[in-house]
Amino acid sequence: MLGTGILKGMVETAKNFAGSYHDPERLTTVEYPEQRIAPKENARQFPMLIHDTEDPMKGLRCVACQICEKECPPQCIYIVKSKDKRADYKGQMQFYPATFDIDISVCMSCQICVEVCPFESIKMDTEFELSNTDRFGGLLIHKEQLAKSNEHYRKIHPADAAASDAVLAAEVAKAQAKAKADAEAKAAKAAAEAKAKADAAVAGTVPAPATSTAPQPTSPPAAPAA
Repeated sequence: MLGTGILKGMVETAKNFAGSYHDPERLTTVEYPEQRIAPKENARQFPMLIHDTEDPMKGLRCVACQICEKECPPQCIYIVKSKDKRADYKGQMQFYPATFDIDISVCMSCQICVEVCPFESIKMDTEFELSNTDRFGGLLIHKEQLAKSNEHYRKIHPADAAASDAVLAAEVAKAQAKAKADAEAKAAKAAAEAKAKADAAVAGTVPAPATSTAPQPTSPPAAPAA
């Protein structure tokens, strides 16, 4: 019958409309801010800096390579590299950001900074309640505010955090294996040098073989020419 599809659609719309008032599965809103919906794992708002120690500033993974600053499309990341170095999560001496600011009034949450970071140090947070009365300074977020623990990252992005932890664990294991191999090579070289010195010392104490002092036979004088 003509118009059957339209009638079916209207019935379905009426069911959804009525259900949105009493069916919990169809409720589209909550009483925010008293009630909150947990963000999805793939949700992202603005970047954050991951740290692995109790001291956020000393445990930052960031080494101030400035790749994210260069690749950021709206150029909202500002980094100043430190003058000195300190040990990173692998025990290697690295630079660190003396200044790391993000202007979230410009940031477009594209996540390019996350994709290009080779140190798993910058990730996307899910925090969105960042309204501020200061539209300029209040939206310029400094590294003290950007620093979030790896536990926080595991909580909001468990799958991504597990993959990131696996990458870092592999890098740490590789660095430890290299350090062990280098130490073994140095020890072997030192042992070889010590053995060579010992052998040289022993050779120096052995008496040289005696030489003969007997007179050597001389050839007879040549006969005079005829």
